[in-house]
Amino acid sequence: MHLEKFTTMDYALLVNWIPTEEFNYLWGGPIYEYPLTEQQIITHVTRPEVTPFILRQGDKNIGYIELLQESQTTYRLCRVLIGDKAQRGKGYGKVLVELAIDYAKTVLDAKKVNLAVFGHNKRAINCYQSLGFKVTSEETGLRIFNVQNWTLLYMTKAL
Repeated sequence: MHLEKFTTMDYALLVNWIPTEEFNYLWGGPIYEYPLTEQQIITHVTRPEVTPFILRQGDKNIGYIELLQESQTTYRLCRVLIGDKAQRGKGYGKVLVELAIDYAKTVLDAKKVNLAVFGHNKRAINCYQSLGFKVTSEETGLRIFNVQNWTLLYMTKAL
């Protein structure tokens, strides 16, 4: 498995991976409105601080991840996704995050990687903790979906 730069040829793939409004918010937070469109993707991923990737295994598309530059040496992992529901729970998310961290460290010379994850997303939290991320704070009242308050956990890992 390897990361490749996310290109315009991948936009439709990402749109197809987002099946519901709730899933869209869980994955993308307030950045994207549902239904996801290619125009929304263009607007977001062409920002200079965003570096998007596709995880591929041979010619198979597995997942998506972004690195968002927060400072010269700090990056945030964003919008982590294993696209095909049947491929989730097989460890691909961990590989995806490891590859993005390695890219941040070796190519971008990052010294720290941060992320934010919803508190009820236990699988993702377990994955991040297994890779050495630590919860640094939590915030409630910031993200609300269908009148439900979703707690946001902030996590960090020194490289």
